[in-house]
Amino acid sequence: QVQLVESGGGLVQPGGSLRLSCIASGIAFRSNAMSWYRQAPGKEREFVARISNGGGDINYADSVKGRFTISRDNTKNTVYLQMDSLKPEDTAVYYCNTRSVPFVYWGQGTQVTVSS
Repeated sequence: QVQLVESGGGLVQPGGSLRLSCIASGIAFRSNAMSWYRQAPGKEREFVARISNGGGDINYADSVKGRFTISRDNTKNTVYLQMDSLKPEDTAVYYCNTRSVPFVYWGQGTQVTVSS
């Protein structure tokens, strides 16, 4: 059974930082690209960042480029999202994602709220 468990969300002031973690089980973690998505209230879920299985290929949404950093530790089956210079518009539920064709797996999400 595949499980993705996110943690690290919370309330932070604008300009602050948070680090999200996602621990994966039930998959060959070293073989899977991992992604982060987010969904703000009243909006569709959107792509945030992706990292290849070996970590050498990374992509970001334009809205977070230069502020967020995705990384992974294959010895811990964990993917991270370091979020700096946070803005109120970054407020959303953040989800961990991976795919193993034909299946797509999601975590339960972790809430990030950026507010003064």
